Amino acid sequence: MTCSNLCSIVVPCFNEEANVEHFHEVLTSVIDGLDFRSEIIFVDDGSSDHTCEIIRALAQKDDRVKLLQFSRNFGSHAALSAGLHWAAGDFAIMISVDLQDPPDLIPDLVERWREGFHVVWAVRQSRDDPLLTKILASAFYGLLRRIGLPNYPASGMDFGLVDRRVLDAFRKFHELNHLVTGMIVWLGFRQTQVHYNRKGRHSGASKWSLAKRIKKAVDGIVSFSYLPIRITSYVGITVCLTSFLYGLFIFIRRLFFGLGETGWPSVMVAVLFLGGIQMITLGILGEYLWRGMEQAKKRPMYVIMEQLGFDKEYSK
Repeated sequence: MTCSNLCSIVVPCFNEEANVEHFHEVLTSVIDGLDFRSEIIFVDDGSSDHTCEIIRALAQKDDRVKLLQFSRNFGSHAALSAGLHWAAGDFAIMISVDLQDPPDLIPDLVERWREGFHVVWAVRQSRDDPLLTKILASAFYGLLRRIGLPNYPASGMDFGLVDRRVLDAFRKFHELNHLVTGMIVWLGFRQTQVHYNRKGRHSGASKWSLAKRIKKAVDGIVSFSYLPIRITSYVGITVCLTSFLYGLFIFIRRLFFGLGETGWPSVMVAVLFLGGIQMITLGILGEYLWRGMEQAKKRPMYVIMEQLGFDKEYSK
């Protein structure tokens, strides 16, 4: 017997024509046996393959399937945000279409929600990814926990459940360069975890290039911490103090011992060192200033070219 609760399943997609149908098959085999109604929101992030056509065909056969198609590629976190914005459910589940995150974990997430938790994260105990990806991910999550979000799971997460109250609070965010999971952790509420082993992709290759990973890491750090700017201040104070002490040392040697040093190597080392510090400082300040400028323009987080299966438009 189906209860009155509605579950919104949010699925970002970008050039995933090889995965969509199989994902839908696996997902529906799980949710068909559960006691709640559901909607499956596919968010197409500007795919250039046949992803949208496949989703439209699925919608013809399954009235739970809905589609939000972006006008271009805005990024997976923008796609995830759009799905959460448009979700009408009592709770929403975020899941990837490549089946690295197993749909058969959904009943466990829902059970913890029924116990009274507002956010249930599916946290990776292990991950079937390339070694470099594991190293970079571990370094980023460790840094984010240390300087911004101490409650962020050390092994990271993209898969999880959020309650209606959390969805309503999340709608108030309008940041362009953002980390969705970080924002939800920052919101608080009652949060818990369910652990699982992350599998390899069902088909195809990850669309997350090294450049995209680095940008998203910087977005997360800049969004939740001012420590990089504080560090530049500390470095500046340290360099000034060191220079003063070194100058005092040279003065005393010359005045009392008649000793002095000549030559350009020491001068060049000092100039290059200070120049490098200045460039790093400008780069850190530039990251914060650029994000502030982007926010001041008030451009939309995403642009929807087509929607399918929704009764009415969501208005931010």
